[in-house]
Amino acid sequence: MRRVSRIAVAGAATASLALALSACGGTSTSVGSSESKGDKGLAIAYDVGGKGDQSFNDAAYAGLEKAKNEFGYKTADMEPTEGETDADKAQRLASLAKQGYNPVIGVGYAYATAVKEAAAKYPDTTFGIVDDSTIEADNVADLVFSEEEASYLAGVAAAKSTKSEVIGFVGGVDIPLIHKFEAGFKQGVEDTNPKVKVLSQYLTQTAEEGGFSSPDKGRTAAEGQIEKKADVVYQAAGLSGQGVIEAAAANKVWAIGVDSDQYAQEALSKYKKYILTSATKDVAKAVYNLAKSVEDGKPETGIVRGDLKSGEVGLADSNPEFKGDTELQEAIETAKEKIISGEIKVKTS
Repeated sequence: MRRVSRIAVAGAATASLALALSACGGTSTSVGSSESKGDKGLAIAYDVGGKGDQSFNDAAYAGLEKAKNEFGYKTADMEPTEGETDADKAQRLASLAKQGYNPVIGVGYAYATAVKEAAAKYPDTTFGIVDDSTIEADNVADLVFSEEEASYLAGVAAAKSTKSEVIGFVGGVDIPLIHKFEAGFKQGVEDTNPKVKVLSQYLTQTAEEGGFSSPDKGRTAAEGQIEKKADVVYQAAGLSGQGVIEAAAANKVWAIGVDSDQYAQEALSKYKKYILTSATKDVAKAVYNLAKSVEDGKPETGIVRGDLKSGEVGLADSNPEFKGDTELQEAIETAKEKIISGEIKVKTS
């Protein structure tokens, strides 16, 4: 049963949805049409790059779709706008809560201030934020992941796959979250083969400069690393990562994807031969689980972490060449077991 505090939304509110959402600095890209319940369910507000990034945001959308199909309620998902402020984000989240959506999730650390503000204004609505653990509120779930653990395994895979003993890392924005990816990756490489050199580059200092939303920047960075003999390039760069994958494919070297299984993404299908694996985090599951907890009347709050032990981070094995490499798979499985047991402590910076 849904919580008593869920707001039943009248038909008039549905008719005015598009106007209300556009007024708060974003556009609704998808609104569920199911009328089997008299109230609304999950709503998400995308991070930089928006839907179609074949990565982080698309994973959140997959979680929304699963919730919509299973619970038979209305959903909404909203795109960011260029140059928006924290106030714009907060207004977007507050508008969704006011209309009766519950839970409301901000996808990405950039929503921290906005989620905190909206949650205080709507205490009967459950809010979630992906990739931030700083909000302390009774009605907020901080959906975070041990990205460094999956990145360590990616480092093992890269070190086992390189022939030139030069590997690249491309981070979207120079922030602590992406430092976790780099730290785990470098540690995995070094522990596997200390002779391998890792070239690191961050595309921008801030998200506003396009570090997560500029495939051309990713492509240029990867090309520079490949010119320096890198034959495996790992990217943690959102939409910009598509450019990294394109550059790897053009130069017939390995790319390692991030967040989603990028080998399986339709938009990247022409490059998949060169996508060795992806360091995944199950944002879809985290989003769906929060929606289910609200649906069950026991909303998640506080820090909700996904890691190797829970199965919510890991390496994708869709590429047959990767999956069929017995020696590589054994090395990855050994590293995974040691991380889960605590024998290997993975760095976060």
